[in-house]
Amino acid sequence: MPNAEGRKVALITGVCGQDGSYLTELLLEKGYIVHGLKRRSSSFNHPRLEHILDKDYPNSKNFILHYADMVDSTSLTNLLKLTQPDEIYNLAAQSHVKVSFELPEYTAAASGMGALNLLEAVRGAGLADKTRIYQASTSEMFGKVHEVPQSETTPFHPRSPYGVAKVYAFWIFVNYRESYNMFCCNGILFNHESPRRGETFVTRKITMAAARIKLGLQDCVSLGNLDAKRDWGHAKDYVEAMWRILQQDKADDFVVATGITTTVRAFCEWSFNRAGLPLRWEGEGVNERGIVASGEHEGKVVVKVSERFFRPAEVELLLGDPAKAKAVLGWHPEQLTSVEKLCEEMVDADMELAKLEIMNVEMKKKLKVPY
Repeated sequence: MPNAEGRKVALITGVCGQDGSYLTELLLEKGYIVHGLKRRSSSFNHPRLEHILDKDYPNSKNFILHYADMVDSTSLTNLLKLTQPDEIYNLAAQSHVKVSFELPEYTAAASGMGALNLLEAVRGAGLADKTRIYQASTSEMFGKVHEVPQSETTPFHPRSPYGVAKVYAFWIFVNYRESYNMFCCNGILFNHESPRRGETFVTRKITMAAARIKLGLQDCVSLGNLDAKRDWGHAKDYVEAMWRILQQDKADDFVVATGITTTVRAFCEWSFNRAGLPLRWEGEGVNERGIVASGEHEGKVVVKVSERFFRPAEVELLLGDPAKAKAVLGWHPEQLTSVEKLCEEMVDADMELAKLEIMNVEMKKKLKVPY
């Protein structure tokens, strides 16, 4: 139900992340009033949103940030009573797979129980019959895959605390849909990247390293399993699928993927080639090295393999089947950003950031800033 101004109202949890920023842009463009949930922090924690918060950004007045937390159900209920959203997009999570092994309890609380807290808050705020809710599920739920490609009917076999927590969130959404007739949907999104991707995720780690090594700011990058295969798409394309999922007549679950798989090794080769550092490989296993094949840096070792970045339980292959999303949502990945174009966009953006980093260092030297 639109508000008094005739606009739909959306609430985005995890709004400060990559997906949250792109989804905010999309919804503002569509005329929504957008409320974003952010956690209290003593440090600056929403750089991806600064351009949207600028008063000159189109419809920026319709974007409002609120403090709340997925592990604090009272704050969620109060926020829902205040904002009365027509649609909720639950993107909040501790979403780094490797970190989930180090912080399993927090990952379970934020990524698993957080989903339950949100559903109960919707009921507590009296919105169960009004509000449509999207849950950001993940291909990591498939883990040790039982079939290739993975679809909506593929059994889950998660291989990390993060994947396990997301399986709980998935099924609690299904349960509340079936038990309370709530409009609860899961989007099982395969890996989606962009220049806004967090710097510790492997794609962004690679594109940043390629740019910084090219410009002399870094010597080498250490990676884990170079032969892991992932189905990578562009986050900006994937948030369109999220929105389409909540516009359907019937609540349902969808795999969102490109249907194309790429190795970490190939993504690494594309990235360094885009930066002007073509690679060749020498050695095997943890002794394998990526070496610049030609140009002014020829012979320089720029990629190393480190056991530190291997997971305790590895996920070797993820490949999604987007047939249902194509047929029902009208979402066609073959018409969207290819993984090669995505890689180029990320490297180009990180080259610009690296140039700014050099300028900042030079400026501090001129001003004799002691830090």
